[in-house]
Amino acid sequence: MKIDAAFLAKVKDAPVEAIIEIYDDMDARGRGDWSADDHKFMIEAYALLSGMLQESLLPDLDLPAEPVVTGDIAMDCSNIFGFYGHVAELCRRLEIKARLARLQRSMIATIGAGFAYEFSQGDLDRVQHLVNELRELISASDNFEEKHQRRLLMRLEKLQTELHKRMSDLDHLWGLVGDAGVALGKLGKDAKPIIDRVREITTITWRTQARSEELPSDAPIPQLEDQSDDTSSED
Repeated sequence: MKIDAAFLAKVKDAPVEAIIEIYDDMDARGRGDWSADDHKFMIEAYALLSGMLQESLLPDLDLPAEPVVTGDIAMDCSNIFGFYGHVAELCRRLEIKARLARLQRSMIATIGAGFAYEFSQGDLDRVQHLVNELRELISASDNFEEKHQRRLLMRLEKLQTELHKRMSDLDHLWGLVGDAGVALGKLGKDAKPIIDRVREITTITWRTQARSEELPSDAPIPQLEDQSDDTSSED
């Protein structure tokens, strides 16, 4: 594998999965018979991991001391491989716990007898599609600070993992309104593609909430207004 621009973009969205993928590639290269090419890859992989730790892309992990790079191929590769193995094992445990939590929420939402908001399959598919488009728009924008952009992308990723036909609350979906407000403040009129998609998501969310709570069919929908137009008209 190559740690290129495409892979680095993946790291921002799924850091835990990226670490596991890199370690699996290291393991496939063999242990103990390291080449100069292996050494180059190991150094790049270690630099990436160090950067991820410094930028807090990974959760707090109980890590051993980081390896010292000496320039000796066998020693460096062995030390980095061992360090990566420790980090990857912790990441695998986090991934298993996260998967279990998602499955538990899904099972409870499916079989739970208590009150829940229920999306139609078509609405659920549409919301997932819109969230994917939001991730693409935010990833492609140069107007967000990197850390803020990363936080938004991680929140969207988390939202997608929690989306089910039956949900006990819709707080995370309504939270997109606040994110859209931030985008409007950062991008101004350039935020329109983001605003449009959040508006459609909130419309679907309101329709689902109103139906689940047996509100009148003509109950007003909370509107996400683009205040940039109002501001410009006042001037």
